[in-house]
Amino acid sequence: MSETKNTIGLTLKIWRQAGPHEKGCLETHDVRDISTDASFLEMLDILNERLVRNGKVPFAFDHDCREGICGTCGAVINGIAHGPLKETTLCQLHMRHFKDGDVVVIEPWRSRAFTVIKDLVVDRSSLDAIIQAGGYISVNTGGTPDANAVAVSQEQAESAMDAAECIGCGACVAACPNGSAMLFTSAKVSHLAQLPQGAPEAKRRVASMVACMSEEGFGNCSNERECEAACPKGISISHISRLNREYLKTFVK
Repeated sequence: MSETKNTIGLTLKIWRQAGPHEKGCLETHDVRDISTDASFLEMLDILNERLVRNGKVPFAFDHDCREGICGTCGAVINGIAHGPLKETTLCQLHMRHFKDGDVVVIEPWRSRAFTVIKDLVVDRSSLDAIIQAGGYISVNTGGTPDANAVAVSQEQAESAMDAAECIGCGACVAACPNGSAMLFTSAKVSHLAQLPQGAPEAKRRVASMVACMSEEGFGNCSNERECEAACPKGISISHISRLNREYLKTFVK
């Protein structure tokens, strides 16, 4: 006897916008017989397949790995970036966390720095610009054996790796009332600031990345902590404190 899968039906209110200079609106669609084992993105795939079969335009949304590591996916679900589950990306959110008959509002990231390209797809290249401004090491550190020969304490290594978990999805920006990218930028700065390989360029790095953050149109941090709550990787705002300390060091001769 085959096992019967649980299914639910939802009323979806999805943001529809043809382009960055077009007006958008919420479009209502009813979806039925959605398996509770399906991921949120799979549910959108099912909706899009039904729209295409009916000769309608499918919704555009970002996705890639669908394993919670690439940072490509992202949408605001009922007012919460990535949805109701803590430390979970949109592609890892499953339909079993919704109830039959739920009304689900799906919107793109909302930020002055993130222009809506189409529907749920936004331009997040401003985050790339911050990385290009200094989120790297350009000094010659030698080969792998040479790098491994540099002593790093376990505490420093673990803290640096915690910061390095940032996948650059932009949920912190979407959740922040000010549209700040401080959590993202601090994670990138904190990661390298705690490693000896990052020390030679530390002052130039933080100064360039903070300046770029402002140029790209991100707001200022006012310690709302919404970024920390929305981050799918649980990045701590303690890294913002380290960013501030590293930035102050740039004024010390």
